[in-house]
Amino acid sequence: MNIVDWFVLLGAILGIAAYGAWHTRGIRSPDAYFKGGHRNGWGTIGLSVMATQASAITFLSIPGQGYESGIGFVQNYFGLPLALIIVCAAFLPIYRRLGVYTAYEFLGRRFDTKTRVLGAALFLLQRGLSAGVTIYAPAIILSTVLGWRLDLTVILTGLLVILYTVTGGSEAVSLTQKWQMTVIFGGMVTALVVLLLRLPDGLGFMGAAHVAGAMGKLEAVDVSFDPNRRYTLWSGLFGGLFLSLSYFGTDQSQVQRFIGGASLREGRLGLMFNALLKIPMQFLILLLGALVFVFYQFEKPPVFFNQVAWTRLSGGTNAAAFSAIEQRHVEAHRQVKKEIAAWLAVRQSKEPGTEAAARKAMVDAHNRVDAVRTEAKAALLAADPRTKTKDSDYVFITFILAQLPHGAIGLLIAVMISAALSSKASELNALATTTTIDLWRRFRPLAEMDERRNVRAAKWFTAFWGLLAIAFALFASMAENLIEAVNILGSIFYGVVLGIFLVAFFLKRIRGTAVFWGALAAQLLVFVLYFTLSIGYLWYNLIGCGACVLLSFLLQSMRDTAGLAEKTRVAP
Repeated sequence: MNIVDWFVLLGAILGIAAYGAWHTRGIRSPDAYFKGGHRNGWGTIGLSVMATQASAITFLSIPGQGYESGIGFVQNYFGLPLALIIVCAAFLPIYRRLGVYTAYEFLGRRFDTKTRVLGAALFLLQRGLSAGVTIYAPAIILSTVLGWRLDLTVILTGLLVILYTVTGGSEAVSLTQKWQMTVIFGGMVTALVVLLLRLPDGLGFMGAAHVAGAMGKLEAVDVSFDPNRRYTLWSGLFGGLFLSLSYFGTDQSQVQRFIGGASLREGRLGLMFNALLKIPMQFLILLLGALVFVFYQFEKPPVFFNQVAWTRLSGGTNAAAFSAIEQRHVEAHRQVKKEIAAWLAVRQSKEPGTEAAARKAMVDAHNRVDAVRTEAKAALLAADPRTKTKDSDYVFITFILAQLPHGAIGLLIAVMISAALSSKASELNALATTTTIDLWRRFRPLAEMDERRNVRAAKWFTAFWGLLAIAFALFASMAENLIEAVNILGSIFYGVVLGIFLVAFFLKRIRGTAVFWGALAAQLLVFVLYFTLSIGYLWYNLIGCGACVLLSFLLQSMRDTAGLAEKTRVAP
């Protein structure tokens, strides 16, 4: 990065943060701090909802997912449009009619205090952990690739988002997210244009798409019924439906975005904005990753994309072995480039008999490249068993730093940090609101009468959760692909929380005690199944929700039967 990149980066990040802090500096009322004063139009709501979900992990990890595994991850979102329609029809009208600050207030009114606290606690546990992941994930990669100190990267980005979130609450989050999404869209379009221009002459988008398809990177839909497959049409439609329904309908970080709309209509339009654009957006980001894969079939990629780790471990006594691996990688890449050119030539000749053989030769050559990469990862582990050998999260940022012009590099790094800030701000705002409304105000009756005191408490809780997330980020370590890690964490908790809300909405006979114990038992069941089975994680959303509803129904039936028997016994 040069001075132009730093100017673009700092100008975008600090400018947006200063804008949010300045425009919301005078907010004192709880309605404005927690809900944005019901002034947000559908466009602001739509972009804020999208920005809350689209963290830096999205723009670091999803292109790497497309590079490594193709665009099949898009199936994760197939249930999302239907989920948002259900939220618009059933959830949003009730939240607005009751005038709640949090989704868990509704549980208290429908059931009792212990069920409200349970719903809030499950949210705080899941989202509190995710807040640390949200800031840790991009910091690890940015500090590694750019040479920044990890602890300083975590602390500085964390303190920056705490500053403007504490200052302006929900309205500051929504205002800044609108501009952060503008930076994000601009940066991703820039990356796509540069990528297409960097492809070999005569290949173009369609040629690149044909290569990606022949290499198995464009298989968007898997109709297999195998529950062990992580991404299929069915896991996306059903597991993804329950994940999205719980996330958008019961997660305070999202609920807080759309209950602050100027009207019910504005909130619904903001959600429908996401229902229409979310899948295309994720598809394009995955496609960008698949095109980066094609680019690196012609331009030699690193043998291991985390070049800092490779450089650190490839010297000294290991130098000869690592040098031999690099040489084999160069030869394997040269061969795959040759076979791709041969396949493209045969394909243009339209000779079906020879095209299949040329394609097989191309795929076999690529498999040899993968074999060398596997060998490289084994060498890294042998040199240092603590090394993380999953390098897909480093693919896109490696492409950015090596291939984009100066200025565009700063813009794309600003995209990563903007996404981290926007998602982080939503999480902190939601955590503080839930802590204040569902715990602090609930157990301090006098606080309910002093709204200004509630706002001050929320600011302190925002800072508390922010500092806790920074602390978690400083000491955490990740094992999986980052986007998968966040979805796994959500899937473990979201199903049970959704089950509580579905009982509240649709099963009026069930009372608080039954759903409280049913939810605890269902959550325990999900934990046990997660650590004993190997099914795709999206199914845990369906399992947790179904178990919560079923167990609540059975417990209520048992209580009703016991109550009826008691009445019969004491009747004269």
